[in-house]
Order: sequence, then C-alpha cells, then structure tokens
Amino acid sequence: MYHAVGHRPARAAYALSVSPEAFAEQMELLGERGFTPLTTAQLGAAWRGGGKLPKRPVLITFDDGYEGVHRHALPALAQHGFPSTLFVSTGWLRGPYDGGGAIDTMLDWDQVRELAAAGAEIGGHSHTHPQMDQLADDELWSETVRCREILTEELGTRPVSFAYPYGYSSRRVRRTVREAGFAQSLAVGNALAERRQGPYALERVTVRRRTGIEEFERLVEGRPAARDFAGDRLLTKGYAVVRRVRAAGRKVSRIRV
Repeated sequence: MYHAVGHRPARAAYALSVSPEAFAEQMELLGERGFTPLTTAQLGAAWRGGGKLPKRPVLITFDDGYEGVHRHALPALAQHGFPSTLFVSTGWLRGPYDGGGAIDTMLDWDQVRELAAAGAEIGGHSHTHPQMDQLADDELWSETVRCREILTEELGTRPVSFAYPYGYSSRRVRRTVREAGFAQSLAVGNALAERRQGPYALERVTVRRRTGIEEFERLVEGRPAARDFAGDRLLTKGYAVVRRVRAAGRKVSRIRV
C-alpha cells in the first residue's frame, strides 16, 4: 500500500510517502525476485471463481490519488509492465468535484484516465476521505455511492474494487460497500491478504518513507520483522477503542433527540 510518491511531499503526507528513487528500486526488486503484479479486480476474480493465481502474485496499490503517482510511479511501473490499483477519493481530485481537504497536490481526471489506459485499475476510496465507521447510515451510503457514480461517469466503466480510508471499517461499512456494487475491498492490517479474510476485509502492508529496501524485501516475502509494524498495531488497537466510544456517544445523542 502506497500513498504519495515524490521528492518533497507536503508535511502531512510525508511519513506515508516514498521517494521516486525508492519506488523505482522497489519495483526493480519485485522484477528481480520473480513477482507477478496483478490488479485487485484480478485477485478478487481468481479467488471467487477458483482460478489460479500467477507465480508469486503481488498487489501494488495507491490510496487517495496523489499527483506523484502519475509523475513518478507510472514511469517505473511502465518500465516493468506492472499493473497496479489506484484507489481515489473523488472529492480530493482536481476537477469539477473538488471539495477541498486534500493534504497534497492531487491527480486531475486526465491523469487518472492516463493511468487507467496504462494498465492501472481505478477503484473507489470514498468521496471526501472520512472515517467511514463514524458516519451515519445516510452519510455512509452517500460517500460510497457518490464515489462509484463519479468514477463511472468519468471513466466509462463501473469500479469494482474499494479501499477504506484510513483502513477503518466495520460490518456496517463492509455491508454498505458490498450493497453499493463493489466486489472486493481492501483494509490495511499490515499483513498479507488471505482468502480467509473474506473479499471485503483483505489486508495490505504499508510502504512508507522510512521503509528501506531490506525491510521492503521482508514485507513482500511475507516475513516482516516484529518491529516493522509494532507501533502501528498498538496505535490501531488504541484508536479502535476511541472510535467505538465516539460512535456509541453519537448513537445515544441521536436517540435522545
């Protein structure tokens, strides 16, 4: 899971960014180690239909829709003929639906179409990038369906894959994504995706600015060191409790009203 790719990303995007040089080195390693990148849609179709996956399959995914994916990542992907999946928040992209809130320079719709033409699957990532498990039912439906409708209108094909902003989901969120017409969805989890996780809770590993090439190799080989994501997991567990308390408080407030 990647986010921004750039030399000098905005401060808010820096920790979850990678440099163009690091990204190119990582793609080189995938090629040298014999990995076969595929799209999220291809993975979902293979697992649902009992199809055979290619040798050493790997997903290369980008969240949010940062401009550097087109400027810096696309040339490296094209050099190796690697497909990828780009999950965009439609209200963050530059263009007629831009509602503000983006933390760095984003793609415009022409660039998204160029990425699609070059072999990237374009998936949904909500409209305004909220914590979806904190939304009321009508807001949750709107965020999911509006993203799907805009992507369909702009690209001419209906998206089939989704990724949860911040990786947060719940049974209610996953049910909404399924009912909105998405066939599979990705979380974070910082673990390898497995069929037992189900099509709407597939996990990924995070690649970030401090991820060195040796750590990257461990991640794609499925043998991350205990220290790699220890801090992330502690924060995730703690914040999950906070979000549940907040959601319960809002539910009580609505009942009182």
